[in-house]
Amino acid sequence: MKSEINFDQVGQAGCLRSQAATQAATPAEILSSIRHEIARQGWDHKATGRIIFELLIHLTLAVAGTAVFVTATSWWARACGMIVMVAGSMGVGTNTHTSSHYGSSDKRRVNEWLTWFGYPFFLGLSATFWWHQHVTVHHPAPNVIGVDDDADLWPWFAMTQTEVERSTGWRRWYYENLQWIVFPLALAVNAFNFIKTGWVHVIRMLRDRNRRKQAHWIDLGALILHLVVYLGVPIYFFSPRDVIGFYMLRTVMLGYGMFAMQAPGHFPAEAARISSDQKKADFVLMQTANSVNFDSGWIGRLFSSGLGYQIEHHLFPNLSHIHYRKLSPLVKQMCRENGLPYHSFGWDQVVWKCWMVFRSPRPVVSNAETLRQTD
Repeated sequence: MKSEINFDQVGQAGCLRSQAATQAATPAEILSSIRHEIARQGWDHKATGRIIFELLIHLTLAVAGTAVFVTATSWWARACGMIVMVAGSMGVGTNTHTSSHYGSSDKRRVNEWLTWFGYPFFLGLSATFWWHQHVTVHHPAPNVIGVDDDADLWPWFAMTQTEVERSTGWRRWYYENLQWIVFPLALAVNAFNFIKTGWVHVIRMLRDRNRRKQAHWIDLGALILHLVVYLGVPIYFFSPRDVIGFYMLRTVMLGYGMFAMQAPGHFPAEAARISSDQKKADFVLMQTANSVNFDSGWIGRLFSSGLGYQIEHHLFPNLSHIHYRKLSPLVKQMCRENGLPYHSFGWDQVVWKCWMVFRSPRPVVSNAETLRQTD
């Protein structure tokens, strides 16, 4: 059994009591102290067995839900089957998210093969695009305008006051009065956009001799195999209209599921939007101020695979997601002692906040230091 957390000992992550009280801890010192406690508690252990077991649960639900949808005759049974299928599929996606950060296994190749299975093969989403857009670009600079594409939906939607103010005429009227109504409808094409962007990325990489790698070929193969399994094979047993219709409906529903899982971490107003000239600001401040946690209960935690602990994940992205809940009190204390934001809401509340940001776009922060909390 692991020892209890000694907060008097690890509190040095916040105020470094061994130093002068007036001397602020550097980001490196804060993270180093918490990493020491992570190692002491064994939270750096990759929970491979637990993660694969959870993956099998999600896969079982996805397959069972699909079977019910295909075989049922009543609309309510088919609706239940679709809900179960989408829930299982989103569970596969969030579980794969851990693998994409090399948090599922100590073996790099195991993480990569789990990622290729979950994203391109099972969901039809490019793994190499995800590694580039999410791991390489988004994580170091979440919600940094002009850097993080996840924070940029313009010109379709304005998420910041700056985007609204630089617009004129009918477009500004749309941003100020209509976009928040249109947004829920637009989510129907959310997953289609992810799929399209991923294919464009893979093809672009493969056409460039200087940039293409073996990973891009594996990614392409998995994407093609996805189409064979989801569209090619079923056409031998069902009509093309039914197969394509099911695939389209599945993709629409996954778009809403992706929003419910991914958006709460950075869309709410409490997650700051920062100007591009601040991208090299205090790393710890950037991760805590630009991210939001959400509590979804034990069932939600199973399907979200740690995404509810977005702050902890952004500070320590390579941990197995099952450890974030145990790490959370330590990170929360660190934030309190260092004047760092730490926002957490219920899942229903945070999804609502994600929507309302389109009704009241937020200002862009030009000085990250103003985000520090003061007593």
